[in-house]
Amino acid sequence: MSDPAIVIRPATAADKAALGKLGAELLRVHHAFDADRFLAPGPTTEEGYGRFLTAEHANDDVVVLVAERAGEIVGYVFAGVEPRSWKELRDRAGFIHDVLVVASARGTGTGERLVEAAVEWLLARDVPRVMLWTAEKNAYAQRLFARLGFRRTMIEMTRERPRS
Repeated sequence: MSDPAIVIRPATAADKAALGKLGAELLRVHHAFDADRFLAPGPTTEEGYGRFLTAEHANDDVVVLVAERAGEIVGYVFAGVEPRSWKELRDRAGFIHDVLVVASARGTGTGERLVEAAVEWLLARDVPRVMLWTAEKNAYAQRLFARLGFRRTMIEMTRERPRS
């Protein structure tokens, strides 16, 4: 069920602190999934992530959208157009880099609305496909993405350097 009180809109510079907080939450969640693979949160994570997303949003090939409810940012999506990559064996594509919805807004259709808004933005830029990555242990997100028509195409495998 979609919550009509939640509005999806483009992020603005005024959203920097909220985006930093959400981005830091995304980082913490992923680090908890696999501390060796994902960045560890630190004392400047929120500030750094907010600065990163605000700077990225200035790029014409990038979109940062937020979900807002009663003046509070309850989610965001960060997506962009990626050029052809010989390294990744793929043509130009849209790529959803981040999507996060706070716990109090989960189950309201907010994640679906954020992803679909990003997909719409990307397809308007004439990309032939939209791609994303999801953490292996993030079953909730994988169910959402599958429900929205995404399919598995690659499996990332990681091997850590032996510790001395």
